[in-house]
Amino acid sequence: MQCGHHRLDKKQTGDADQMWHELTSDQQLLRDTTARYLADRVPLDRQRKQADHPAGFEPDYWTSGAELGWIMPLVSEDMGGGSVSGRDIVDLSLIAYEFGRHSAPGPLVDCNVVASALSDSGDEGHAEALEAIMMGQAIAANCLGWAPWQQPGEATISIARQGDDLVINGSVRPVESAAQAGYFLVTGTSDGGVTQALVPASTAGITIKALKAIDVSRKFGAVSFDNVRVPASALVGDFGGAGEAVALQVRRAAVVLCAESVGAMESAFEMTVDWAFDRYTFGRALASYQALKHRFADMKSWLEASHAICDAAADSLADGLERAAETVSSAKAYIGENGVELAQDCVQIHGGIGVTYEHDLHFFLRRVTLNRLLYGTPGDHRRWLAAMQIEKELAA
Repeated sequence: MQCGHHRLDKKQTGDADQMWHELTSDQQLLRDTTARYLADRVPLDRQRKQADHPAGFEPDYWTSGAELGWIMPLVSEDMGGGSVSGRDIVDLSLIAYEFGRHSAPGPLVDCNVVASALSDSGDEGHAEALEAIMMGQAIAANCLGWAPWQQPGEATISIARQGDDLVINGSVRPVESAAQAGYFLVTGTSDGGVTQALVPASTAGITIKALKAIDVSRKFGAVSFDNVRVPASALVGDFGGAGEAVALQVRRAAVVLCAESVGAMESAFEMTVDWAFDRYTFGRALASYQALKHRFADMKSWLEASHAICDAAADSLADGLERAAETVSSAKAYIGENGVELAQDCVQIHGGIGVTYEHDLHFFLRRVTLNRLLYGTPGDHRRWLAAMQIEKELAA
């Protein structure tokens, strides 16, 4: 298909093996193994049939996936984890990319965020919970009652000291796999700053209400805490001193979500290019029309840029670069906007069949739309970027 002075061939537009990272053999094996496992265990036709499943997946699917190392990359080797290349968030982004390409179910983001928080705290008191999460024997959900772009008064969770206990009040929504979680990592504001606590889901005073999710394969709930009392040993990090840790957790989550979205964008684009070459109107393939050529060129540029900025965000975070914070938020904002735009265009190009439940395209539209909202919308991350820039200028 001719597109200006450039040729866009069918086989060139959606290359599942294209990654901006130069992968080691171990990284390639991790990615390929994950792809084969997801294709075998959760193909889209099976997910469609399991749309009403309470969890969205069978327990053995998650435990077997955990055995492949899904929840280990952000956990230190001293705590039983480790990554195949030593570049933790990069390795995790490879897994997330395949999750996006297959629109796979499961709380990949939250389990890794919670595991990383427990590992970074170095508290041996959480070792049993951490091991259960890494092995897929327990699901961990993140109740983010305060985010770094918010002012203290915007927090939805408060955590107070009362004697030797912590008392938690407030609510968070949406929380992925809330009804299936064995542990909640609760983030809220306290006197003096931000506090995190690991709370067993069976603790008295916790109420979970199911929510209807955009994504067919993922389940969410609203979690409320009514004078929930836990011992001080539930603390993750220091009381009132978790602000920087939470910021790092959000950035890690943002990279994983970006990688997922890029994978979903890739699948949607590939599917649409195939459709445009195979679908004929008035004796011509849809792909031969100039207006569609221009649109495909735009979509391809968004996809390539999304690959690049996602990998740049993962690299900068893995290397601890000074620009990591800005790069991650820029990636989350860019992919959040353009991922949805690309997926919507794919639906439009498919025509009527693109809006049917029986067609696979909606899985990927749902995934990028939901990922746009989790751990900060594009607007939230731009707000955070602005605050970081102001802070730099004031410090100069």
